Order: sequence, then structure tokens, then C-alpha cells
Amino acid sequence: MTQTLAVTTAITNLNEAHQRLNLHPVNKADFFFEWQGKLPELHQEEIDTLDRLKARYRYYQADGAITESTVDFILVSPLLELLGLCDPPYKLRGEKYISIEIENGDTLLKGLIDVLVVQDGFWLVLLETKRYGFSVMQALPQTLAYLASANTPQAFGLITTGEDFLFIKADLQTRKYDVSDKFTLSTRRENQLCQVTRIMKLLIRDS
Repeated sequence: MTQTLAVTTAITNLNEAHQRLNLHPVNKADFFFEWQGKLPELHQEEIDTLDRLKARYRYYQADGAITESTVDFILVSPLLELLGLCDPPYKLRGEKYISIEIENGDTLLKGLIDVLVVQDGFWLVLLETKRYGFSVMQALPQTLAYLASANTPQAFGLITTGEDFLFIKADLQTRKYDVSDKFTLSTRRENQLCQVTRIMKLLIRDS
């Protein structure tokens, strides 16, 4: 008899993700090369918009903890709009349920994805916003579970708290994955949201 478990219950740390999903980290610089190479340039209008989004986030951050819905509204949604991911051929699927068969089909994991961008079934960007104050690394085990349910050879993910951003690449044929450096809006001198956007542009372009 198949046992059904919630992703949040079955996978609470990286060790459980590695064991249940048969996914393993890679320590090779050339595995997740996409975020490290030559990236698309941004137009000045895009840079101005991203600077405004950063300033907006920090304005709300000054009041203390920012809820997930607020992060979606003030930052994530405008970013997706800027990238054109709300229009054809992409499609936003908010709060989409997924299921994964694991352990020889004896266990079924089910979970909820906050925002998913798809193109003909290809998972391009996954944005899983977490309440302000949480580390993006805390969302990595569950995000790996979501990526593991993709029906594609490889899948990319993006976890954000609003302040911090982390990209993930999963090769579902070799069962390997890797993460990028963490990008953050807490820096004063540069707006790393620009770098995040350039990486997302590359993934969109190569999809």
C-alpha cells in the first residue's frame, strides 16, 4: 500500500532529501556553470527598476519582519513581470500541488509550490518565498523535492526570502545538484538583484 506524506513532513533537512530523493551535491565548478559565466546585460531602464525594487524592499524591511505575501507583492511579482514571465509562452502557476513517487513507489510525497514558471512543462524558475528571518538554505531540502518532480532532464530553482537569493540546478538523470553563491539585498554598494536578474535572463534565453 502506498504511503502518502507531505513534503514538509518527510523532508526536513538535507540528509533526508539526499536519502529519500536519491539526490547528491556536486563539488565541481563546471556542473552549475550557468550562473558563473557570461550573462546577459541589462538596459538602464531595467537597472532603474531593480534599484527601485531594492529600495522598496528595504523600506518595508525597516518595519521588521516581512510576511511571505508582502514579499510576493512588493518584489517577486514585479520581478517576474520585468522578465516577461507572466506572458506567453510562460505561465505562472501559483500554489501548485506536486507529487513525487519515491522508494520504489512505496511512498508518495505531496507538496505546495508557491510560484512556478513553466514553458511546455519545463520548469524554468521556482520561487519559494520564505518568511523574513529564515535562511534560504532552510528551504533547500523542500525545493529539491519540488525540482525532483520535474519531467525534464534538468531543472533550475530559485529560493528567496526577499532579502537573499539562492539558485539551484538539479540534473535528474545523474541525480546530482549544486547551488550558486548567495545573493543578497543587504549590500550597500551594489544591487545584487541585478545579478539575480541577469542569471534569470540567461536561464530564460536558453530554455
